[in-house]
Amino acid sequence: MTADNGRWIRNFVDGKFVEPDEHRGFGKVDPATGAVHARVHEADRPLVDRAVAAARRALDDGWASTAVRERAALLRRAADRIEERFEEFVAAEIADTGKPVTQARELDVARAVSNFRTFADVVAAAGQESFLTDLAGGRQALNYAVRKPLGVVAVIVPWNLPLLLLTWKIAPALACGNAVVVKPSEETPGTATLLAEVLAEVGLPAGVYNVLHGFGADSAGEYVTSHPGIDGVTFTGSSATGSHVMKTVAPRVRPVSFELGGKNAAIVFDDVDIDEALTGLTRSVFSNTGQVCLCTERVYVQRSVFDEIAGGLVERARGLRLGRPLDEATTTGPLISQTHRDKVLRYFELAEQAGAEVLTGGGVPRLGEDLDGGSWIEPTLWTGLTNADRVVREEIFGPVAALVPFDTEAEAIALANDTDYGLAASVWTNDLRRGHRVAQSMDVGMAWVNTWFLRDLRSPFGGAGLSGIGREGGESSLHFYTEPTNVCVQL
Repeated sequence: MTADNGRWIRNFVDGKFVEPDEHRGFGKVDPATGAVHARVHEADRPLVDRAVAAARRALDDGWASTAVRERAALLRRAADRIEERFEEFVAAEIADTGKPVTQARELDVARAVSNFRTFADVVAAAGQESFLTDLAGGRQALNYAVRKPLGVVAVIVPWNLPLLLLTWKIAPALACGNAVVVKPSEETPGTATLLAEVLAEVGLPAGVYNVLHGFGADSAGEYVTSHPGIDGVTFTGSSATGSHVMKTVAPRVRPVSFELGGKNAAIVFDDVDIDEALTGLTRSVFSNTGQVCLCTERVYVQRSVFDEIAGGLVERARGLRLGRPLDEATTTGPLISQTHRDKVLRYFELAEQAGAEVLTGGGVPRLGEDLDGGSWIEPTLWTGLTNADRVVREEIFGPVAALVPFDTEAEAIALANDTDYGLAASVWTNDLRRGHRVAQSMDVGMAWVNTWFLRDLRSPFGGAGLSGIGREGGESSLHFYTEPTNVCVQL
């Protein structure tokens, strides 16, 4: 053991936690205070080899051929066990991210439970198309597909919604009979490790779920994605890292599923319900301190209501409460790290250089006592920027947005689509026909009308352009985590 409260966050391989190597550890920092509260065991290449071998062995020993009903039942038991240990997961999520306790309870851990139950239902109900073909001479042929597990899947998880996105990936992967090697972000190792305990408790065979901690380049992330025993990679994170992973797997032609960055737009028309729009925009700009790939960083507002929307959003932003994560009144947590805060602050400087007007925020708050050691930043809104400015073109991933006026529907669509990203958009209007028309005109994977972040977990989820490749959710996930074999029988 070491200092830092003597607590290690360990790797989990072949159904067991691995005793840490004292010389291969790094500190886990509390984003709210900057204090180190644990040590994380960094996996080396031999441990990665062990994890991949264990996953392959688990498949060969029968997990891949386990009956669908048994896999679905196991996922439901996992959901039940997370509920039984709910507050432990809440505590681990807060220790990882510093987010408010209300969000950890109502979103992150609750969605983890839903992810397991949803994919248990989806895989149990999934079917395959079949075709009866008429042949010459009165004969027929029957074509049907059999879906088999993809194999050993590398699951690379980001730090912003670590438990939610981890379970969003592993639930369908396990439902389809795959084995997984999980690499959580080095910033948020706790919940993936706690989940290992739960999955072992509910009877998941050894080797089906493995967790390796570390960094990206020259560490566990690179060792896992470049490993010849990996059959596919699912990754959520930055577009730059996704591009690097693609290059890594390209020589072996492995399938990938990527949900990457976003520079998402909201379009607010003058016929909107102002209060409804302000409530939705406050969520979409500032939720999770802006650290959600779906968050809105560009808000285009019809000119006749621009001042009213801008003023209302400023008032809502100033009403957010930054504070201790365990305080039920806290609405907004810190950024994930000092490094990420430095990045966001550089965009504050770029906005100033571009001549932006700061409507609110624009700096680092002083919260007193130990919180001043955390990675806090003020919710920030700008005007006076255009689509030509870097602040409006590049993903910032913080509690920020640029407010830009427009005059016509066609102009709004052009402004919103003027981006290299294509993840999400929201449209705010009381004209139902306009809502449908504009939402369908967005070059994105997901478009909301008069709402944001509302999800049916069976629907396709993903982006276009720099925002990703492939779709997750419902049967879309099952398609990625399986390989079809077509069987043709002449009758």
